[in-house]
Amino acid sequence: MIRVAIAGVAGRMGQALVQAVDAHKPELQTTAASVLADDPALGQDIGIIALDHPSGVMAVTDLETVTDDFDVLIDFTSPASSLAHLELCQHHGKSMVLGTTGFSASEKDKIAQTHLPLVFAPNMSVGVNLCFDLLARATRVLGDEVDIEIIEAHHRFKKDAPSGTALQMGEVVAKALGRKLDEVAEYGREGFSEIRDPKTIGFNSIRAGDIVGDHTVLFAVDGEHVEITHKASSRMTFARGAVRAARWLSGQPNGVYSMLDVLELGAD
Repeated sequence: MIRVAIAGVAGRMGQALVQAVDAHKPELQTTAASVLADDPALGQDIGIIALDHPSGVMAVTDLETVTDDFDVLIDFTSPASSLAHLELCQHHGKSMVLGTTGFSASEKDKIAQTHLPLVFAPNMSVGVNLCFDLLARATRVLGDEVDIEIIEAHHRFKKDAPSGTALQMGEVVAKALGRKLDEVAEYGREGFSEIRDPKTIGFNSIRAGDIVGDHTVLFAVDGEHVEITHKASSRMTFARGAVRAARWLSGQPNGVYSMLDVLELGAD
């Protein structure tokens, strides 16, 4: 049995993760979980929080107190919390599935230098990661002749923009074109400007309602355009992908892996 800890268990994503792990019993089981110190769920049974039955696992505020109780941590919290959990897992020899977004470039470098079995991906959805593979293929075929725009939409509570998934899509496209995303990305437009630079990759973000996550990459040329789109209607798609990653990590050597590794896709 793979023993799973879930960070931020009282949140919407945390509850979805509990449900996704529960669907894979007895191969996986949630055996530890955390919440913030001021969360009303502190000390509560996570089964009561996320399932329709008690689980016997109580939410704690510090995973350091329960490191003997889990093998792999799944974390979709915040950059600061996730980095602290990363150090904890490295110190105690635990695996980690990291789905948090909004990291700075230096924080991503720090993650890349860690020594533990880690799956780090801006989006754990199987469908989104298939799109990464398709984007690389489409970009190589369409080449420099098309204008490329990335449009993403999320719920009103999402703090970072563009989304981590949109940025990763841009990275995939830029790499296939032999460009560096930080040199060609253009974020939003306003007012008057020169004609569109064909080398740029445009980003546009929408924050509204309860949209779980929509992403479209538009390849446009005179006379036709191609769109690759992924729409998520439930957080369970991310939770199921994270659980798949946790299962895959079992027995893997130290290394920073992506969902493309988990799914054996070749966009990298």
